[in-house]
Amino acid sequence: MPVPTPRLIWSSIALGAGGVVLLSIGLTEWFNLHPCHLCIFQRLLFMILAVLALTAALFATGRGGRILGFAVALTAAAGLATALYQSFLERQPPSMDFSCVGAEPTLIERLVERLGEWQPLLFLATGFCDEMGPQFLGLSLANAALVGFLMALIAAVAALMRHGQAPNVQPRRDAI
Repeated sequence: MPVPTPRLIWSSIALGAGGVVLLSIGLTEWFNLHPCHLCIFQRLLFMILAVLALTAALFATGRGGRILGFAVALTAAAGLATALYQSFLERQPPSMDFSCVGAEPTLIERLVERLGEWQPLLFLATGFCDEMGPQFLGLSLANAALVGFLMALIAAVAALMRHGQAPNVQPRRDAI
């Protein structure tokens, strides 16, 4: 069984991340969801992931491809950490004093607010991070994003490990 090339892996990550962004926008509109700052930040990270992975797929050779690959892995890791934090917030009982909204806006909240002013359809945050929201197959949307970022991170590490290796070419049996 042939092993996928880094270019194919980067393309798959780009396609998957782009699909997640479109699905996120569609679900928000269709089900009148109110995404929180962390949800919007994860959407932004999936957008960045799609662009970086597509660029890595186009320029998958040489040192530049490796640098882009590390950027993809770093973005996926940041998304994984964000989704993990949001999943933690969702699981806290209402009596606990955990919230994603503090007295002083964080860097993520300020970024999301600015982006929401610029492009409300994509980046307007109107919900709270500690509310679970709808579930699909027992997963909240934050849990589903966690799985998506984890898969992207694993794929990026696999592509980085394959980067620079000679393609797996099987010798012909009829060659003498």
